[in-house]
Amino acid sequence: MAVVITTAFITTFTGSALNLSIPDIGRQFDISAGIAGWLITGYTLAVAAFSVPSGRIADVTGRKTVLAAGIMIFTVCCIAAVFSMSVFMLLAARILQGTGAAMIFSTNTAVLISSFPEEKRGRALGCSMAATYAGLSAGPALGGFLNYNFGWRSIFILTGVLGAAAFFAAAFGIRREKPEPRSRSLDFKGNLLYAAFIVFLMYGLSETGKGVLPILIAVLGGVLGVLFAIRESRVPDPAVKLAMFREKPGYAFSNISALLNYGATFAIGYLVSIYLQVVMGFSSQSAGFIMIAQPAMMALLSPLAGKFSDRLSPFRMASAGMAFCAAGTGILIFAGTDTGLAPVIAALLVSGFGFSLFSSPNTNAVMSFVKEEDYGVASSILATMRSVGNTLSMVIVTVIFNGFMEGVTLADASPDVLIKVTRISFAVFTAVCTAGIFLSLKRK
Repeated sequence: MAVVITTAFITTFTGSALNLSIPDIGRQFDISAGIAGWLITGYTLAVAAFSVPSGRIADVTGRKTVLAAGIMIFTVCCIAAVFSMSVFMLLAARILQGTGAAMIFSTNTAVLISSFPEEKRGRALGCSMAATYAGLSAGPALGGFLNYNFGWRSIFILTGVLGAAAFFAAAFGIRREKPEPRSRSLDFKGNLLYAAFIVFLMYGLSETGKGVLPILIAVLGGVLGVLFAIRESRVPDPAVKLAMFREKPGYAFSNISALLNYGATFAIGYLVSIYLQVVMGFSSQSAGFIMIAQPAMMALLSPLAGKFSDRLSPFRMASAGMAFCAAGTGILIFAGTDTGLAPVIAALLVSGFGFSLFSSPNTNAVMSFVKEEDYGVASSILATMRSVGNTLSMVIVTVIFNGFMEGVTLADASPDVLIKVTRISFAVFTAVCTAGIFLSLKRK
């Protein structure tokens, strides 16, 4: 529990703190809003591409080893980010950091639930989610303070120190589990196809609107996805048991619900951060304290939601959470230059309440469909849905940014254009979340 809580905190703290630093990073390196967005998108894309391969390796070779290695990679990349002399070096560090995060995400949930009986699983997951949201809460407040007083590099220094502590906790605090039967293969070709499928598809979609080449890359990704599905349905020991999606509709709908929910909510922090700083004129420190409303709500309520999901239907709780998330993004559609803080804070609180109702109950629902020997892959698939959803969320924002202000830096963008981008983005997110409500209800 201690190791999972620590890793859950540092991986989310870095991302939420960096959101507030995007304007300053953009000014320092003189980059456009589209390129700045890739500091977030590149990280989530790497997580999406490598979560399933990491989960497969963990199930076969040992989850402790993969978890400790992931923490080490994550920490080393924090150090690399501190010494980045160009945006390309920083971006490379963030992408590699995403591979370390993929190794963490694909194992920490599996390590956690294998340590608790089924009747206490929801409560344990709730505590893990609370640590996740504590990281999100500390990101805007502490990250905003660090960025305002010491610069964006200080965020990576703090995270690197915490990462080093987490590494030693994982190396010496987790008992090494018995290895899985050696008859299980790593399915190297299947994992390679999967990673290529995710990278090409997500990258192509992210660059939509920049000519024909991105469309061709996305199509190639789709073709690789089809080839991956064909291969996995034929090999005796696949990396991903696709039959589970067909034979267990509840498992499939729970994963798709996670994809839609994260796709509709991940970019809230990114957009609200830009809105508060560039449109409303708040400093990164002040914006951070305002934005703490959403993750603070998540951190407070997630343990209770996880506990109740052991007794009530986790499916209905997750569906109700989707509805509140839709309401929160719907409020932000009406943000403008004369909008006060009250509607913004209300939207953050409503969406935070919805996410606390959704996350741990939905994870509990997903893991209830699989055997312990497949916890690693199931955990990694759920992490992939989260990461792909996060990537799609940033893809939507990046495409809209490129459409209205291609080549224009955030510092030079007019408030009217930024408001238009914000409203369109949240309208799309509200539609996605609303569709997810009805899909989520079908998995009972």
